[in-house]
Amino acid sequence: MDIKPIRHARGEATRQAILEAAETVFADVGFTTARLEDVAAAVGIRRPSIVYYFSNKQELYDAVEEDIFASMHRVALGGIAQHAKPIDRLLALFDEWLDFLVARPSAARIIQRLVADVTPRAGNPTQFSNVLLRDVETVVNEGIATGDFRPLPPMHVVNAVGSSSLFYVCNSKQLGSNRSYDAADPAELESFRELLHLLTRAAVAPERPG
Repeated sequence: MDIKPIRHARGEATRQAILEAAETVFADVGFTTARLEDVAAAVGIRRPSIVYYFSNKQELYDAVEEDIFASMHRVALGGIAQHAKPIDRLLALFDEWLDFLVARPSAARIIQRLVADVTPRAGNPTQFSNVLLRDVETVVNEGIATGDFRPLPPMHVVNAVGSSSLFYVCNSKQLGSNRSYDAADPAELESFRELLHLLTRAAVAPERPG
């Protein structure tokens, strides 16, 4: 019996478990404070087992961040591909971002930490997030070219509208006990989505003649 496929499957399962545990640890305490020992304890393995897959904390963090942004990029492309009109493509992109972050709140917290502390990315803050920024640039520039959108920098759309999903997810328990909400609650989520759509449409709507 060839046990290589079994060993490979087990190895991949362990690597995935390490990535998932690391995402939670990095989200909870940040890159600087996080320790490989904390990740190992969360997985139920010893620190040397992590080093077998990831040689140091930076390499592990990079793998976590790369997976987050690559996954968001994939789901965004899937949403965009279902529509032809620029506004529908942009709404679908932001819908996919929102749904992804609601389902994976640890990813939202890591992205928010990255905005506040660029230490993990050193001199290249968009090393992994660039794929998402290009998605927005592509859709917004398409809308501008067809006259469906007003001329505006795509990054203004990211800052004014797209980033709101981060706050929606991360702030659910950070506004005081009397203002807490469940970001995944269907009614709460659809209420926020409706506002997100209104803001998106207002942000890119062509200017009306005086």
